[in-house]
Amino acid sequence: MEVESPPGGRGRWAAFALVAPALLVVGLFFVVPLALSAIGAFRAADGAFTLAHFEKSLDLYGRDLIFTVAIVALSTLLIALVAIAIAGYLTLGENPRAVALLRWLYRWPLFIPFVVAGQIMRTFLAKNGMLNHVLIGSGLIEPISAQSVLDWRGIVIAFVWKQAPFVTLLLAGAMAALERQHIEAARNLGAPRWRVLLDIVLPQARGTLLVGLVLSFVTMLSVLSVPLMINPNSPTMITVDVAYRINTHADYAVANALCLLSLLLAAFGAAFYLRHAVRRAEGDA
Repeated sequence: MEVESPPGGRGRWAAFALVAPALLVVGLFFVVPLALSAIGAFRAADGAFTLAHFEKSLDLYGRDLIFTVAIVALSTLLIALVAIAIAGYLTLGENPRAVALLRWLYRWPLFIPFVVAGQIMRTFLAKNGMLNHVLIGSGLIEPISAQSVLDWRGIVIAFVWKQAPFVTLLLAGAMAALERQHIEAARNLGAPRWRVLLDIVLPQARGTLLVGLVLSFVTMLSVLSVPLMINPNSPTMITVDVAYRINTHADYAVANALCLLSLLLAAFGAAFYLRHAVRRAEGDA
C-alpha cells in the first residue's frame, strides 16, 4: 500500500508559517531599525548623501572609540582566562567539596542585570566602598591610601564579573562532554592537570570558548548602564556618547553614525568566529 506524500508546496507553506512569527519579530525589531539607522547616518538635512556625520563622530569621539575597543578587548581576554580556570577546575578538580562549592557560586552573576551590576560596583569600588574597607581592616593599606576604582578598571571588573560565568557555563558543559579516557590516559602518564587542561581539554572545547567570547564581546559593546554609572567622563564608551547625543542634543544623525561604528566593531568579532567555523568545517570535511 503506497502512502501519498504531501504536496511540496503545502509543506513549504507550513514550514514558512512556523517560522513567520520569528521572522516578523526579527524584521520589525532588528532589521527595520537597523535600516533606518543606516539611512539616517548617511542622510544630510536636505536629504542628500553625506559622510559628515561620521566625520563629526570620529572628530568628537574618536578617543572614546579607541577606549571602547581597548576596554572590551581587555575584558574579553580576562573573561577567557577566568572561564578557562574555573571550567578547568570543575572538569579536573579532585576535591569534590571545592568543585561543588565553585559550581554553586560562579553562576550567581548570570541572574543579575547589568544595571544592578553597575550599582554593585559603585558601592564596592568607591573610595569609601567595601573593597577599601576590607583592605584597610586587613592592614594591607592605610586609610589615607584608599582610592576610588570607579574608572576604566571598574568597567573591566564589572564586565568580567558579569560575563565570565556565562562563558564558564558554556565551556564547562563542553569540557564535561569530552571523553574521559583521553584525560585519564594523560593523567596516568604523569601529566599535571594544567598540561591536561591546555594540551588535551582546551583544544577540543576551543570552538565553544570562542562562541562564548564573541557573544560576550558583542554584549559588552552594547552595554550602557555600566559605563554610565561607573565612568561617564571622557574617555568613556560609545554607548554613553550615543545616549548623550540623543538626550542632550537630539542629534540622531551622529548617534546613528556612532551606532554603525559600534556595529562594525561587532562585525569584526562575528567575522573572526565565522572564519574559525569555516576552517573547522573544512577540516572536518
